[in-house]
Amino acid sequence: MTFVMHNESFECEWCFKTVSVHPEGSARNHCPHCLCSKHVDDTNPGDRSSVCHGKMTPVDMDYRKNKWYMIKHMCERCGKTILNKVAPDDDFLKFIKQLNKERL
Repeated sequence: MTFVMHNESFECEWCFKTVSVHPEGSARNHCPHCLCSKHVDDTNPGDRSSVCHGKMTPVDMDYRKNKWYMIKHMCERCGKTILNKVAPDDDFLKFIKQLNKERL
C-alpha cells in the first residue's frame, strides 16, 4: 500500500468552515468541526482516485493500540467505510456524546 501525504487546508463542503492543515503535520482528510469527509481516495490513502466523491459521515469509532482513537467514516453514496485517526483539533468529544445518545 502506497501512502501519499496530503496535508492541505480546505473549506468543508458540508459545514462550510475553513479547515487548516493538520496541527501535527499528518494528512488531513476530514473536517475537525463536523468530522465529515469527502470520498476522494479509492484503493490507497491519499491516492485521490475515487470517482465517487460522496459525503463520508462519521458513523462509529474504534481504538487501535498503535493508532489511538479512530473515526469510522461511511460514504453516503457508495457505502464504503474507512477508518481515520482522530486529529488533536477534532471535535471528538461531541461525536462520542452523539454516539452514546444513538446507542441508548
